[in-house]
Amino acid sequence: MVQGQPITGIWKGKMGSSRVELKLVRKGDSLTGTSYYYDSKNDYRRFSVKGYFDDQAMDVVWWDDVLLEDHTSRRFIGTGPGEALLAVADFNCPGEGVMKLDGKSSLRDGEQKSKKELHLVKGPNEPVFPDEWDFVLDNYAYSVSNPRIVDSIEGIALAPSPVPQGYEEAPLPVVSKENPIVAKGNPTVQKETALIAPSPNAVPEEKPLPEKAIPASVAKQGPVPEIQTIPVTAQTNEQKFSSRKKVLQTVIPIKGDSIELRFYDNAEIDGDSIAVFLNGNMIREHVLLSDRAYSFKIPVTELQADNELVMVAENLGTIPPNTSLMVAVVGDKQYEAHLQSTEGSSALVRLVKP
Repeated sequence: MVQGQPITGIWKGKMGSSRVELKLVRKGDSLTGTSYYYDSKNDYRRFSVKGYFDDQAMDVVWWDDVLLEDHTSRRFIGTGPGEALLAVADFNCPGEGVMKLDGKSSLRDGEQKSKKELHLVKGPNEPVFPDEWDFVLDNYAYSVSNPRIVDSIEGIALAPSPVPQGYEEAPLPVVSKENPIVAKGNPTVQKETALIAPSPNAVPEEKPLPEKAIPASVAKQGPVPEIQTIPVTAQTNEQKFSSRKKVLQTVIPIKGDSIELRFYDNAEIDGDSIAVFLNGNMIREHVLLSDRAYSFKIPVTELQADNELVMVAENLGTIPPNTSLMVAVVGDKQYEAHLQSTEGSSALVRLVKP
């Protein structure tokens, strides 16, 4: 049996009340593929998938990464359209030829407490949604020995969707004297206010600049008072953490006694520094990133089943944005995460116990 074949395949079942078709492909310890949440073949939402598989503990972690298609007519996942999920499950074989994934799913970027049961079964039957991943699944022995094939399929999946059959892209309006620009929000062409493209040979008319003058009403009041500026108080790291959007970068499964975190500057060394928050509490600040690792350990016993590790940019260095490489050492495995933080967003990594 080809290594990775048990987890590689088409899985069907439910996550909460949502019907799911999940296509997973194993690459080493990592997983890639696609997920469909659907009511019918014409009413579905599709994501690209990333994840990990531990074939020793038989733990599986995967999450919806990028929304690829949204053809839903109602909100049947979470509370709104486009919401991505995170899943943690056990791989088990209760009988000959029967393979299951049983565990919990939750909103990837939502409340950690919003967990729902998931039950998926690997089936040999045809997919509900044929796509580019079927070639890899049908030819896994060949594809796994040619990793570039899997990489190519990932690229195809993330490419923009073509225009559906029977439709055509609307051409952009041509701006000309005969076809002036339509005022925004008004379907009627308003020639009185329309802009007309100038002739390429037209020479702009030079007009003298008006002389600066002080209105008589102001002059009678004497000298104009100086404008008082109010100094801006710098935000604390706690305020930056609370006010900035948290953007998921990756999910890391944790186990054992401790997890070691190592932080490096991910680009040119330019003075980037970060503060690190764990489940809303600041555990490190003024971490100056360089080519040498800043490392520390977190006891796994002090962690919850689902944890949020957030990296807040204290500055953007001389070359924005603030970029860092985080290496998480869990037992004999290493997980890398390329993080990016700005003045409006912070990098989020979820640490989960399978």
